[in-house]
Amino acid sequence: MKFGLFYEISVPRPWTRESEKTVYDRCLEQVKLADELGFESVFAVEHHFLEEYSHCPAPELFLTACAMITKRIRVGHGIIVCVPEFNHPIKIAERNAVLDILSGGRLEVGTGRSATWTELGGFRANPDETKKTWDEFVRCLPQMWTQERYSYQGRSWSMPQRTIIPKPYQKPHPPMWVAVTSPGTEIDAAERGMGSLGLTFGGFKEQEQKVNTYRKIIRNCEPVGKFVNEKVATVNFLYCHNDDAEGVKTGLRLTGTFNYLASQLLAAREAYPTKSYPSLGLLPSLRQEASGPGDASGAPEGIAIGNPARIIKAIKAWESTGADQINFLLNALETVPQEQVLNSLRLFAKEVMPHFQKSGDSATAAAGGR
Repeated sequence: MKFGLFYEISVPRPWTRESEKTVYDRCLEQVKLADELGFESVFAVEHHFLEEYSHCPAPELFLTACAMITKRIRVGHGIIVCVPEFNHPIKIAERNAVLDILSGGRLEVGTGRSATWTELGGFRANPDETKKTWDEFVRCLPQMWTQERYSYQGRSWSMPQRTIIPKPYQKPHPPMWVAVTSPGTEIDAAERGMGSLGLTFGGFKEQEQKVNTYRKIIRNCEPVGKFVNEKVATVNFLYCHNDDAEGVKTGLRLTGTFNYLASQLLAAREAYPTKSYPSLGLLPSLRQEASGPGDASGAPEGIAIGNPARIIKAIKAWESTGADQINFLLNALETVPQEQVLNSLRLFAKEVMPHFQKSGDSATAAAGGR
């Protein structure tokens, strides 16, 4: 089991001259520490117009900053919106190649299509088309990264023959992922030989079913890229404290704040009737819990909050579902003070991570002894 960080970058009101920079600086400080502690990766979203919930419209810039202040942690898009109104595929290929070079070959490329009407409507994108354009983009990107000259005539975009430069540092190209929120997206990932980047807060049974389906299908996939990325990641919250009651209390404040923000998002399906978005994604489970930022009814199943023993138990349960990696959200609206976030990371690395390291994993072993 590997561990990563996952960033929405939520910024509370009032938005002052310094507030945005303060939050970004704190996120970078967390990433730098995580690199020293032996975390595997850091993923950052692409979101637009989502006030307070996510102020991360340019993840390639945040991830570049992460790469510049770290030595080994991998930097990942979680995700790039593969919709032409948001991003042109040539620019996606170029920006990612440069980021892979600057990071020394540490890039992970997560892809997706956006799920809120606030964003889709803001860019005038047609929800009925996003699944089709995503599929087109993920098939084109590996070709642009590996062919000396490339031309394309497709459904949503086209280009005459050109040399797309530079090429990625990783050969043949960075690993590719799919954001899994709607039911069945894990099948889309498996059929294309792409990693499953889980972005929902389901229970153990649901996760195990998805992993089993994914593993079965990917064995006979036709990969869109030059190799198969068969990793499965899930998302979680993290707050680790020596005192279990204090850890749960603070952790529930974190999860409650995030749930409250997420529950106010306007899903595409709610505003635009379409079969392309069969569900509300992560929203239904969040709305059930989100009567307010301080709502707390006990630690939910599998959430990594509390003392190290509680968190180890939760992670072992996730490990049993077949997941390869857990990516952690550390804060929401800065509800957890920065020093507490950093202390939580240090305690997790010291007391929890050693229980999941492979023998001979020197980097993780070293982190566990800090």
